[in-house]
Amino acid sequence: MPSRPRMEEALGVLRSELDAGRSPVTELTTRDAWLAYLRFGRQRFDTAPTPDCDGLLFQYGTYAFNGTPMFTLDLTRQFAVVDADGEHDHYLQVHCELRYEPTADLEGLGSFNSWFFHDADADFGPWADAMGGRLVPLIDCTPSEVELYEEQV
Repeated sequence: MPSRPRMEEALGVLRSELDAGRSPVTELTTRDAWLAYLRFGRQRFDTAPTPDCDGLLFQYGTYAFNGTPMFTLDLTRQFAVVDADGEHDHYLQVHCELRYEPTADLEGLGSFNSWFFHDADADFGPWADAMGGRLVPLIDCTPSEVELYEEQV
């Protein structure tokens, strides 16, 4: 089996997927980010062999985390990090947050979240298709802000 990238490389892998095929002056659309996230989501990383060690989270809603309410689409990858004894230590999350000026249509979407876990006897394709269907109102939009980051939780 080919070696898998380490979890600690995930942010760089996501950044590479977002940059793939785009020029530095091309604005990132929701479609671009979603397709990059799907490529990223299909890649497997070196994780512990348990069903909840590699998860994808799709979530959105209108939030005022930085003072101004923004409609936020958060595409997250979560890895469970285990200690030397194989016990849970913490999670490493890699986020791609796309923020949009709130509109009545976007606020009408409310909030939503859905998880997919590799190695949990589920197929990635149907989940990805279902989440992609929720993006129809945003797919051709250009976000006002994009933030990539990782955090331990």
